[in-house]
Amino acid sequence: MSSLNKTLKSATLALSLAAFVAAPVAVQAQNVTERPTGVEMTADAILVRPLMLGATVLGAALFVVSLPFSALGGNAGEAGQTLVVTPFKATFVRCLGCSEKHLAYADQPSQ
Repeated sequence: MSSLNKTLKSATLALSLAAFVAAPVAVQAQNVTERPTGVEMTADAILVRPLMLGATVLGAALFVVSLPFSALGGNAGEAGQTLVVTPFKATFVRCLGCSEKHLAYADQPSQ
């Protein structure tokens, strides 16, 4: 029972931190001009978002494990961007049903 409590506390903390980090990024996201269909939204909500959340968590774990090596190689920022930030944006910033080609992040030049 104690193990279950620890697991639940860890999961709650991880989700809280993810939501806390996502708030500023969500404010910086720009509007999407093309709207997805209901089928795309449903598939995204049921399949893609949970997979991307798993990719975000796995990427964060890989980043922590590889951090000493990437720091020695001088590419810790690039590793963090690729392993953590990209899946995080795809999970929490991207509109429901939108694909990467429809996105315009604040860090990219607007058209």
